[in-house]
Amino acid sequence: MDNIIKTNRERWNALARANVEYSQPFLDFTREQAAEYIYRHGVLKDLNGKNVLCLASGGGQDSVAFGLLGADVTMLDLSDVQLERDRQAAEHHGLNIKTVQGDMRDLSTFSDNHFNIVWQVYSINFIPSVESVFREVWRVLKPSGVYFLQFANPFAIGIDEEKWDGKAYPLNSLYIEGEDLSERFPQWDVVQPGGTSVKRDSPHEFRHTLGTVLNTMAGNGFVLLGLWEWMRPDEEPQAGSWAHFTQVIPPYLSTFWRLEK
Repeated sequence: MDNIIKTNRERWNALARANVEYSQPFLDFTREQAAEYIYRHGVLKDLNGKNVLCLASGGGQDSVAFGLLGADVTMLDLSDVQLERDRQAAEHHGLNIKTVQGDMRDLSTFSDNHFNIVWQVYSINFIPSVESVFREVWRVLKPSGVYFLQFANPFAIGIDEEKWDGKAYPLNSLYIEGEDLSERFPQWDVVQPGGTSVKRDSPHEFRHTLGTVLNTMAGNGFVLLGLWEWMRPDEEPQAGSWAHFTQVIPPYLSTFWRLEK
């Protein structure tokens, strides 16, 4: 385990203990809500009996959604606390979900051509290079398997979301592959149930350019099925707010890929 991964494991454990949004398990989730969440892009259909790897997606959310839809779910995550949330949610819903602690860059615990689906919500930006992850996903996916990959819009990363000047948000950085964002944003504000917030050290988080992500995926035999831009729905967002910023530029991109091998 290198220093970046060791630090990210510690910091994600701390964020999870502070109940960051992504560490709050879906204990009240219904099958109908799961279907709306997983099937919303129109790519995935019937998941009953499908082998699904939720990759670096711990927290008791995505694993529950797939489990409720009848999939055979394996969760791999770096954070011990995130995985504990998955086990908590699985027990609550009576689901059999396998949890594995590990690095997304090393999937050697899994055999070749094992999974029908690899599902990776926002986590690829927590490693400095995407190549090793995409190679491993290629190996563990079955031919014609589907890979869902969500990542930060690299253009939005260079915009200062807190400095609306009445006309625009200013650019504040060069467009650099592999930039460690924790140097610019050393702490996260984690909102607590009462509305207050606590600060926790940021994990290492890296910008990956659009060209890097798309070209590396294509170079590893993946065919793009679609791309979706996340924007917070709000008809009249207040200028300078997070909702307003997301309607100026979508901060997250979601993609589906099919593996050709």
